[in-house]
Amino acid sequence: MSGRRNVHIVLAGGGTAGHVNPLLSIAAAIARRDPQASLSVIGTQVGLESTLVPAAGLPMDTIEKVPFPRKPNGYMFRFPGLWKAETAKVRRILAERQADVVVGVGGYAAAPAYYAAHKVGIPIVIHEQNARAGMANKLGARWASFIGTVYDGTGLKSSAPIRRVGLPLREPIARMAAKLEADRDTTRTSAKIRLGLDPQLPMILVTGGSLGALSLNNAVSQAADTLLDLGQVVHLTGKGKIDAVRSTVATVAGESRICGLGDSSEGSYHATEYWERMDEAFAAADLVICRSGAGTVAEITALGVPAIYVPLPIGNGEQRFNAQPVVDAGGGLLIDDADFTADWVKQHVPALVHDRTRLHAMGKAAWSYGIRDAADAMAQEVLRIASSRVGANA
Repeated sequence: MSGRRNVHIVLAGGGTAGHVNPLLSIAAAIARRDPQASLSVIGTQVGLESTLVPAAGLPMDTIEKVPFPRKPNGYMFRFPGLWKAETAKVRRILAERQADVVVGVGGYAAAPAYYAAHKVGIPIVIHEQNARAGMANKLGARWASFIGTVYDGTGLKSSAPIRRVGLPLREPIARMAAKLEADRDTTRTSAKIRLGLDPQLPMILVTGGSLGALSLNNAVSQAADTLLDLGQVVHLTGKGKIDAVRSTVATVAGESRICGLGDSSEGSYHATEYWERMDEAFAAADLVICRSGAGTVAEITALGVPAIYVPLPIGNGEQRFNAQPVVDAGGGLLIDDADFTADWVKQHVPALVHDRTRLHAMGKAAWSYGIRDAADAMAQEVLRIASSRVGANA
């Protein structure tokens, strides 16, 4: 880029980890590809970006959260003024940052960023991580230059190229995927040992996310005796839910069978509220029982792990849409939350775990469906568009 200024990329969005983690992964990939590129983020002070973005070393400009009205109420009448104020603020931020491209991942901060960028002629690049796109990305898609998705058929309408690039993976997941690709057996054995597990026994991983999933916790803990006959269980209960799980497992299987994760106990039902190294937990698992949030599905398939997906039974059903393509490809099973009971676990999980051929085929199908280079694919498109804009304005 001799003779031209360095590009500046503004990334926008956030709210949840499902938005912030892809944003940070894209930013890291841009920095790897072009160390001279400048990066900044537009977010809110109330979303996870308020802590995760500064922790990643990126400067962040904050705006107020201005959600779109969803029903007639007093907020409807305040929304136009709030929207005008925040989009004006975004325009000032984009001018001060000398933004060449706005990269949005959805969430509250994305919509004003898309609108302001469009008004001043700054190209927009979008990443949509859900099977059904949210309102912010539907707005931005009207003006986008490129859209990367995790799933086909997201409902986005745009004249821009739309390509399934996958989910930009968190760095630990990306590193683990590379290790599994190089030597799957050794990597999985090492992960089990680091978690304090028996590498010779199958491991079933249960997770409902950081807050846990009550129905999963209940069904699995009530079937603890059956599952422990198969090998060992790692149960990530979610915050504030471990006592109920421990009590149930102690009643069903015996107090001596339950222990923490990574300790030296003889127990084989390893329960803890949360585990930071999900890359190791996924890699060690022979089977995962989980919700089907977009990030969870993308990470599990990127690592090639068979799973039983139990979609969250609220909202617009997006969790079912997230898991369905993986299930159709043979990489997992899909069970309604209402049907996922202790009896179902006892009737179906043992046969699946005992059938090593089927488990291997499911894992292979999950790996084939998964995508591991999404962050680089997004970074390449962003820098191509940014470079073209800088060159045109030089």
